[in-house]
Amino acid sequence: MASRHRVLATSLVGAAMVIAACSSSGKTSTATTSATTAPAPLSTALGTGVTATTVKVGVALPDFNCIQQFVNQIRVNQNQVYQAFIDDVNAHGGIAGRQIVPVYRSYCPITSAAALTLCTQFTEDDHVFAVLGNFDDFSGDAQTCVAKNHNTVLVTFDLTQAIMNQSPPGLIIFAGTNAERVDSVLISLLQKNHTIDGKKIGILGETKSQGVVTTSVEPRLKSIGASLGSTAILSIAGTDTSAAQAQLDSFIEKWKSENVNTLFVSGTEVSSQQFIEKVRQRMPNVLLIADISTALMYAQEEQTSGRRPNPYEGMITAAGPTTKEYNAGPNWAYCAAIYQRQIGQPAPDGAAVIPGPNGKTLDTYGLINDSCQLVTLFHGIAAKVGQYLNNTNWVHTVDTFGPIRNMGGGPYASLHAGHYDIDDSFRLEAYDSTIGAKGDFRALTPLQDINGS
Repeated sequence: MASRHRVLATSLVGAAMVIAACSSSGKTSTATTSATTAPAPLSTALGTGVTATTVKVGVALPDFNCIQQFVNQIRVNQNQVYQAFIDDVNAHGGIAGRQIVPVYRSYCPITSAAALTLCTQFTEDDHVFAVLGNFDDFSGDAQTCVAKNHNTVLVTFDLTQAIMNQSPPGLIIFAGTNAERVDSVLISLLQKNHTIDGKKIGILGETKSQGVVTTSVEPRLKSIGASLGSTAILSIAGTDTSAAQAQLDSFIEKWKSENVNTLFVSGTEVSSQQFIEKVRQRMPNVLLIADISTALMYAQEEQTSGRRPNPYEGMITAAGPTTKEYNAGPNWAYCAAIYQRQIGQPAPDGAAVIPGPNGKTLDTYGLINDSCQLVTLFHGIAAKVGQYLNNTNWVHTVDTFGPIRNMGGGPYASLHAGHYDIDDSFRLEAYDSTIGAKGDFRALTPLQDINGS
């Protein structure tokens, strides 16, 4: 789960592949994200893609032309926005005096094959030091291709701990929180605040999230003594969801017979409108709980489309600052200031609805947050590595970093050995359709610094 302030996505026909990202803090220039002293270098070699004057990075961009028919929001001018934040870093000294040289490549995020091709291009053809961007593959094969097979740094979003564990520690940095840790935090907060006391809980997952459901959601709920109903894992293949719909019909009847009154939803596709609308229609009083921030995007799409009542009303999750808090805080101010300085236009905030071509809206806000967060995070770590930028020193720096600024997230974030998903800002929140034009999460509990698993 990344910060919802980067809620973009490529959601495919009501169920989908989400490509999202986040951002987090704010200063007047992209200075390093920690003031602590850099560790002594373990190696004096220069890494792949690093010269005396430059650092080459790959920037992965989803191709919205190939998915436009499946999504309501699109991104345009992605290169230009990423370049704005890279130019700001370069104008303020770069990385130990080196200029960041980006290589932009787009891919169609519908299959793993396209992301795997991108991995090969960045690592074998372009010889980059690191890959940044919305680099998504739910199988984990493409991320593993970058970090394990080609020993290349990857700074991205939308990862599970299981995917991260397949690569050498410290080479994959997740600018948010992976699903397993969200589950841990969410279920702990639900227990602490007695939110699910006396509830009978069913679980709704999908093929892609089955590992998270079986290794994280189910055991954590059992560990707190929750009363569980049946677990549904829907089989979703491509854009044909007829089999999954039939499965859901069957499980809804089973949940009703089990007196399930709470549904824990885990997965990008099962949290989309076509499934949640059916659940709400046939179980109108069920309490919805979600471990994925994409649910907010789906809820807001329902709101702007005019669907009433909004089927996501009251859905609970664990997240950081509300959009209103974030927009008024230093992180957005930082990113927005760079955008305006480099692009020459005011940055639209999360409340803005920007019309785009073919009846779509533009996700400029999410794009700004994603690019600001990823570029600033990479710069902060690399700058702390210092003169001898290579994988050995990168991992050593990451493992000893400590508190770090997370542009697009909340005030609490950290990076250290075994903790490579950086966001630590959490509280219980519930979707409220009355907030603004699109609705938003409202706080149920105070914001906390929750570090660890």
